Amino acid sequence: MNVFVIGIGLIGGSLAKDIKSAFDNVTVYGVESNEANLAEALTLGIIDKKAIYQDLQLADMVIVSIPVDVMVTELPAILDAVNEDCVVFDVGSTKSQICKVLENHPKRRNFLACHPIAGTEFSGPSAAINNLFKDKTNIICEVELTAFKLQERALKVFQAVGMRIRYMNPVAHDKHIAYVSHLSHISAFMLGKTVIEKEKNERDIFDMAGSGFESTVRLAKSSPAMWTPIFKQNKENVVETLEEYIQNLTAFKEMLLNDDYEGIYNEMNNTNKIKGILNRNTVKQEIE
Repeated sequence: MNVFVIGIGLIGGSLAKDIKSAFDNVTVYGVESNEANLAEALTLGIIDKKAIYQDLQLADMVIVSIPVDVMVTELPAILDAVNEDCVVFDVGSTKSQICKVLENHPKRRNFLACHPIAGTEFSGPSAAINNLFKDKTNIICEVELTAFKLQERALKVFQAVGMRIRYMNPVAHDKHIAYVSHLSHISAFMLGKTVIEKEKNERDIFDMAGSGFESTVRLAKSSPAMWTPIFKQNKENVVETLEEYIQNLTAFKEMLLNDDYEGIYNEMNNTNKIKGILNRNTVKQEIE
C-alpha cells in the first residue's frame, strides 16, 4: 500500500507511524511545503520517501493534514492528481466548508471527510507519537458520497490504529465541535493572555502555577497557524459559543459582586455533574 501524507505534523506524522506499525508492505511518502519538516520526517523514519503532487498517481491512500484554510484550496488539486482507485481523507477540525468546496468535484467519490478527535498541544514532525488514536473517536461526514470500496479501505486503517467511528453531517459536526474543542482552545489562549498581562514578573507565574493552571492553559501552546483558520472557518458557531460562555462568566461575576455564595456553590455543584457524563463516556469507549 502506498500511503501519501500531505502535511507531516502531529496528526499526519502519528497516523504515518501507526499505519507503518499496523501493516506490512506499506511505503509512506511525505509531501510538505516546509523542506525542514520534510527532512526531519525522513530522518525520524516517519516517512520512507519524499514526494510531490505529480507522484500522487501512485497513491492507494492520501492523508491530508494541513491547515483547514489551505485544505479548501489544495484538496481539489489533490483529487485531480490521484488515480480512480485512491481514497483521500482529511483530518480537519472543520467540515462544512471543506465538504462544500468538493461537492461537485468529479472525484468526490474518492474523498472521505474525517476528523479524528485526538492530539496534543505540540506540532511538527517531532510531535508525532505512536498510539495517538487508540480509543479516540473519528468523526466521518457524508460517508454516503464516498465509494464503498474506498470507505472500506479507510475504515480498515482506522480500525487498525484503534479509532472509534462516529457518523455525523458537516453542519452538526461544526456546531458541536465549537463547544467541546474550539471554545476550550479560546479559553486557554485568553487565560494565558490574562495571566501574562497581569503578572509581568514571569518568575511569580511559574512559582505559583500549580497543576490546575498548567492543565487549563496547556492548549494555549497550540499552533496559532493551525487554529486561526479553524476559528475563521467556524466563525458563526464559535461566536455563538463565546456569547454563551461570556454570559456564564458575567453571571458568575455578578454573584460575586452580590455576595451570593450560595448561588456560586449551586453553580459549581450543578456543573460537577459533568464528571458523571465524562466518566460514562469513558466507560462506553472502553466497552466498545
